[in-house]
Amino acid sequence: MSFISFNTPAKRLFRSLIAVCFCALMFVSNAFPAFAVTSSPTQGEDQLLGIEKEAQKAVLKDPMSLKETQKKANEGINEVQGDADSEKMKNPSNTRATSFEQQVKKAVTNIKD
Repeated sequence: MSFISFNTPAKRLFRSLIAVCFCALMFVSNAFPAFAVTSSPTQGEDQLLGIEKEAQKAVLKDPMSLKETQKKANEGINEVQGDADSEKMKNPSNTRATSFEQQVKKAVTNIKD
């Protein structure tokens, strides 16, 4: 004995409704992609434009002498980029590297607890 039974037209209507909802969800998720809330899309572009201008200047002029290259290289990370985003780069002062032995000891102590 079936307590809840749908007749055939109700089943078709329910299936059609589910299909329409699924298609609408697919359309909306593809038509309106997620936006980065925390950053401005043009914020990083300003730095890249400056780097591009410096690169074009370096390419269009004669090759730099050794002293010029050393002077430019000492200003930042390299001659073209300067010190742009140097605080975001990984270096020994802002990373905590652990050896394999330390990782194994930590895993073993977690297993014992």
